[in-house]
Amino acid sequence: MECLFKTTGFFFLALLSTLLLQTQVFSCLAQGNVHSYDFVLKDTNFTKLCCTKSVFAVNDSFPGPVIRAQKGDTVYVNVYNQGRYGVTMHWHGIKQPRNPWFDGPEYITQCPIQPGTNFTYKILLSSEEGTLFWHAHSDWSRATVHGAFLILPANGTSYPFPKPDEEQVIVFASWYKDDVMTLLDETLESGGLTTSSDSYVINGEPGDFYSCSKETTYRMSVDYGKTYLLRIVNSVQNIDMFFAIADHNLILVGMDGSYVKPIVSSYIMITPGQTMDVLVTANKSLGHYYMFASPYYDGEADDFDKSIASAIFQYNGNYTPPSSPIYPTNIPGFYDIGSASNFVKQFRSLASAEHSIDVPLNVTTRMFVTVSIGMLHCPNRSCAGPEGNRISSGLNNISFANPSVDVLQAYYRNISGYYDASFPDEPPYLFNFTAEELKADNYSITDRGTKVKMLNYNATVEITFQGTNVMDSAENHPVHLHGFRFYVIGSGLGNFDNVTDPLTYNLFDPPEVNTFSVPKDGWATIRFIANNPVFDYGATVECVIQGTSLVTGIDHPKRLHGFNFYVVGRRFGNFDQDKDPLCYNLIDPPHKNTVTVPIRGWVVIRFQANNPGKNISKEVRS
Repeated sequence: MECLFKTTGFFFLALLSTLLLQTQVFSCLAQGNVHSYDFVLKDTNFTKLCCTKSVFAVNDSFPGPVIRAQKGDTVYVNVYNQGRYGVTMHWHGIKQPRNPWFDGPEYITQCPIQPGTNFTYKILLSSEEGTLFWHAHSDWSRATVHGAFLILPANGTSYPFPKPDEEQVIVFASWYKDDVMTLLDETLESGGLTTSSDSYVINGEPGDFYSCSKETTYRMSVDYGKTYLLRIVNSVQNIDMFFAIADHNLILVGMDGSYVKPIVSSYIMITPGQTMDVLVTANKSLGHYYMFASPYYDGEADDFDKSIASAIFQYNGNYTPPSSPIYPTNIPGFYDIGSASNFVKQFRSLASAEHSIDVPLNVTTRMFVTVSIGMLHCPNRSCAGPEGNRISSGLNNISFANPSVDVLQAYYRNISGYYDASFPDEPPYLFNFTAEELKADNYSITDRGTKVKMLNYNATVEITFQGTNVMDSAENHPVHLHGFRFYVIGSGLGNFDNVTDPLTYNLFDPPEVNTFSVPKDGWATIRFIANNPVFDYGATVECVIQGTSLVTGIDHPKRLHGFNFYVVGRRFGNFDQDKDPLCYNLIDPPHKNTVTVPIRGWVVIRFQANNPGKNISKEVRS
């Protein structure tokens, strides 16, 4: 597990499983419908807050394009990097079963896509259904490189609520007047606090309460009597957001790509990295109503953007437009911990026959992980952090150091020196984590490294995350799990008590999510099963390996590490998935560990994935 400095938004936990395959050019047949998208990343000019600047964006849009698919489909996204920086893309909340190479976290599953090159991601949808999102997973480029990922019910199924009349994507984000990469470089150079955003935006627009913004405020046109499904994404850099529509109730019906028991509320609170599906019925008097996205902050430093983004919920019809939209009187204030807690504690999985859950009950691996903002020693105390040190977040007092070879590649190719499997199951010191002042070096100084936690395949894992008040840094900490969904079975304030607090766990219908917040001065416990290897254990696998004549045409010897396989087919030309399988030898194919793929030809192999290794568990700050 690892983490970076405070600058980058939310923590994430990535688990990578280990049925080993030589990663040469081959293709396993996709399932469901197949969709393809082209993402062109380049600098694009946008004018906001009275000034024009160039930002990194996809297809000249902010937010980026919406990806639409159905449950179980396969999506290909070809990313062309025409910008100035290396970048990777992450499909936030998508498990990518047996497909970790395309998950996207920089230096974890791949190195950055360099300027002037392209990379095609293969995205396998499985159990996800609802709203998720995609974003850049490199430095601060996520600020402007992000968009919604909508997964509709599979054919023959429907929503577990009456079908809405229409749907609308709502994306929250941060906007900076300065170049975000320059701000990041300055922060890394100084080692001090990061710069707050200059505004928040709703669907790319700041709204009526910022300079030079009123003319471009986002407007959502609605018809009286219709019900709308709002697909809400919080891509704000590092702040939880309250959201409300003046005089209208909201009904939360889904979050993080799964359904929840409906929650009726006048507002929602959504953390960075979370997505929510919310129903709203246009049943008020014809008019204009403000939609507010307002920050929620519970930290000590009080260093955040204290502004409000607005949009307008605007009724169609024959009436005189008001001089000003109606204001929400129901949105909580910036520091309203009670309203935030009251909303979050209502989360429950739908847990129906059609949308069942499976909470692990017999735990085989337990971890206790502290989440804190600490320090790295700075030579001659020359940095801008406390006592001249460098600010750095830590998990169990460990901060992430980027390797030069991504961790997944180093593990699968058995390349030593790029990570070590020594991430601890508990912090180096047990103390009063939520005390008023915790500034001693043994609490606040972190070690820097690339450390992982090894997990057995199919282990049932419980992790308790403990927030700390080290350096008065307590605030909500969003945590994201890559490759898995998990159940949040409990949370509370204060120090976790391993005797009494487990008695409060919800093992019946806890929310199943991919992102959650560790409360200020509190804790949260999650459970999941480490069951996402490259291939399912025991799966029967068929792979088509297609030779090409690109550059210089030569035969390609291919070897499969850890397995023997049957060569069931081999011919020249392009593989025809309709005709060529009819010629497979399934009676007495050769059993081998190496096969030569002919130039301008193909080979098909089959084997059983029954040689598991161990899982790698990593935590980093994203």
